[in-house]
Amino acid sequence: MTLVAGVDTSTQACKVVVRDAGTGALVRSGRAPHPPGTEVAPQAWEDAFRAAATEAGGLDDVAAVAVGGQQHGMVCLDERGEVVRDALLWNDVRSAPAAADLIRELGDGDEAAGRQAWADAVGVVPVASFTAAKLRWLADAEPGNADRTAAVCLPHDWLTWRLSADRELGTLVTDRGDASGTAYWSARTGEYRLDLLERALRGRRPAVPRVAGPAERVGALAGSGAVLGPGTGDNAAAALGLAARPGDVVVSIGTSGVVSAVTATAVADVTGTVAGFADATGNHLPLVATLNAARVLDAAAALLGVDHATLSELALSAPSGADGLVLVPYLEGERTPNLPDATGSVHGLTLRTSTPAHWARAAVEGLLCGLADGIAAVVAQGVTVERVLLVGGAARSAAVQQLAPGIFGRPVLVPPPGEYVADGAARQAAWVLSGDAAAPEWPQPGLQEFDAPAATHVRERYAEVRGRTDGQ
Repeated sequence: MTLVAGVDTSTQACKVVVRDAGTGALVRSGRAPHPPGTEVAPQAWEDAFRAAATEAGGLDDVAAVAVGGQQHGMVCLDERGEVVRDALLWNDVRSAPAAADLIRELGDGDEAAGRQAWADAVGVVPVASFTAAKLRWLADAEPGNADRTAAVCLPHDWLTWRLSADRELGTLVTDRGDASGTAYWSARTGEYRLDLLERALRGRRPAVPRVAGPAERVGALAGSGAVLGPGTGDNAAAALGLAARPGDVVVSIGTSGVVSAVTATAVADVTGTVAGFADATGNHLPLVATLNAARVLDAAAALLGVDHATLSELALSAPSGADGLVLVPYLEGERTPNLPDATGSVHGLTLRTSTPAHWARAAVEGLLCGLADGIAAVVAQGVTVERVLLVGGAARSAAVQQLAPGIFGRPVLVPPPGEYVADGAARQAAWVLSGDAAAPEWPQPGLQEFDAPAATHVRERYAEVRGRTDGQ
C-alpha cells in the first residue's frame, strides 16, 4: 500500500491525515493547536506540523505530501529567509483602511472606477483579508520592515518551503488557488500583477513564489525525500477533498459561511461580493463569504434555552416560512452584503408567531437565506450551479439538511464530517505522485442526499425585509 499525507495548516490548528494513495482510505491522523490571535509567528505552524505528524505516526513511510492552508495572510522574509515580523492572518482587520486606499488610488480617486480596475486586473476587489491590503499596511505602519522584506509569501507557501529539502529563497512556490487570494495574481490570466504588488508596498517589489501547476512536483520532503506537491488554499483544498466538479457549489456553515463554486468560468465581480479565486485543479472557484453562519443557531438555541438537537426539532415542527416570521441574521454585522455596522432584525412577530417553534424555524431559514443570497451572487456572474455540497458544523443539523434544498432550490449532498482541507491536500499528493492527467477518484462513503420543492415564498419574504435593519 502506497501512502500519502495531507496537511491542513489552518487558523486554529494543524491537521495531518495519512491515506492510501489508491483508495483514499484513512490510515491514521494527528492534530496540534496553533496559538490564538490574528498575528502569529510562523514558526508556530512548523512546530504544530511536527507535533501533528508525530501524533499521526510519523511520515517516514509516506511517498508524497501536500499542504493546504489558511488563505491570504502575509509572511515577509528577509534576504536570508528569516521572518521579518509575525505573520498577519486573514482575519486581522487593521488593513481595512489600506484596502480602501488601494481601491481609490487605482481609480484615481474614484471608488467605482477603482473597483472596476481591480476586478479587471485580478478578479477581486481588495478587502482587509487580502495580502495586498496587508502589505500596504506594512508599508505605511512599519516602513523599516517593508524595506527588509525580500520575499513575501502565504502561510501554506511558507510551510511547504520549510518542509522542503531545498530552502533557498528562490525556491518558494505556491499554486493558483492560494495565489488568487493575494490581489496581485490573476486567475483569469495566470500571471502576477507585479505593478499592483509594487503599488501596495509603495514602490518596493519583493520576490514572490513561483506558481506551480495543479499536480506539479515542487520538491522533496527534508529527511525522507517524499515528493512535495504544490498545496493550495483551504477552500480549494476542501473542494478537492470533496471531489467537487463543475456545477457543484460547496456551502460551508462554520463560524463563517462560505459559498464556493467549481467552474471553468473566470469571474470578475466589480462589487467585490464574489471573489474570483482559482481552484486546485485548473478551474476557477468564485467565492462568497458571510460573517453570520453557525453562530446564528448558537444564538437561537441560547435564547430558547435548548440544545441544538431540540432547536432542530422545533424548527421542523413549524410551518414553512414560519407564518411570516423572519430573522435577518446580521448578528455580528455582515460581510456579504458589506454591512459591518448592521444588526440582526426580526420581522413578522405576532401573538401567533411568538412560539419557540416559529423562532427556531426563522433562525434556520434566515441563516439559509443569507447563504442562498451567496449562491445567487455566484449564479449572477454566469456560473452554473446544479447541486450543493453542504459541510461545516451546522451541516449536521437535521433542520439545516432538510430545509436547505428548498431554500437553495437545488439538491443538497451532505458528506460525513471530516477534515476536508487535509483530505484535499492528500488527494493532491496522490495526484502528484501518480503523474496522471486528473486527480484520483476516491470513494465517498456515507454521502447523504436531500431534496425538496423550491421554497420560493421563504426567499421572497426574506428579500422583502432584508434591508430593514440598523446599520444599512
